[in-house]
Amino acid sequence: MIRHPTHGPRVGALSFKNVFLRYRPELPTVLNGLSLEIRSREKIGICGRTGAGKSSVLNLLLRIVEAESGCVKVDGLDIKTLGLHRLRHSITVIPQDPVLFSGTLRFNLDPLNKAADGGQYWQALQRSHLSDHVARLERENAEDEGGRSNGLEVFVQEQGKNFSLGQRQQMCLARALMRSNLILLLDEATSAVDRETDDLIQQTIKEEFADHTVLCIAHRISTIMNSDRVCVLDAGKLAEIGAPADLMQAKDSRFAQLAALDAA
Repeated sequence: MIRHPTHGPRVGALSFKNVFLRYRPELPTVLNGLSLEIRSREKIGICGRTGAGKSSVLNLLLRIVEAESGCVKVDGLDIKTLGLHRLRHSITVIPQDPVLFSGTLRFNLDPLNKAADGGQYWQALQRSHLSDHVARLERENAEDEGGRSNGLEVFVQEQGKNFSLGQRQQMCLARALMRSNLILLLDEATSAVDRETDDLIQQTIKEEFADHTVLCIAHRISTIMNSDRVCVLDAGKLAEIGAPADLMQAKDSRFAQLAALDAA
C-alpha cells in the first residue's frame, strides 16, 4: 500500500455547498446550486450526459476556475483560503489525455525528484503494469549503446511516441502512485484506451488507492459500478446519488438509463 505524503489533506473529506459556477461573466452557469458531501476515503463516480457539469466539478476543486458563489471545502477548509500551490500539490489528477515529457523515465515519473530511492520507481511501474515494457526498452537501449543501461534513464520520446496510448495512461497512473496524495481525481482517464487496459487500470486503482478519496468522472458506466456511490449530474445540479446497485434497481433511475445507453 502506498504511503500518504506528510503535507496536504489528512482526512480527504470534500464538501460542495450550493455552488454556482460560470466560466466567463457573459456565459451561462454550468453548476447551478451543486451541493455534495463526500466522506473520507469514499469512492465516488460522477456521471451525466454531455454538458451536465462533470468536468466542472474537478476544475472547481483545483481552482482552475473560481466559484461564482457557494463554498468548496477540503477537510473543513475553504479552498479559497489555500494557496494554489498547496492545493494543487495535495491532489493527484489522472487526466483524460495522458501527458508525457521528452526526457528520462525517471523525470516523467517524478518531475520534482522527490522519491527517496529507486525502489519507489520500480514499485510504481510494476503496480501500473509497465515494468515489462520498460524492461524491453531498457534491453533495446543497452543493445544500441553496447552495454547495460539503467531502465530509469530510458528516454521517453517526444509526446511519448515509444509508448502506446494505453501505456501513456499507465504512466500517468504510475506518476499518481509516486505522488500518493490522499485525494485522487480521474477525469475520464480510461475513455480512450481499450477495455483490457481499462480493466488493468481500474484494478490497480481499486487495490492501490483503497484508502484514498477517489472522484471518477465516467465515460464508461462500467468503470464506476464498483464505486461506493455514484452521482448523476443534470444541468449542473445533483440529480441523483446512491450506491450503484441500489440505483440500478430503482424505478425511473437516471443512472440505470445511462447504464442502458452505455451498454447499447
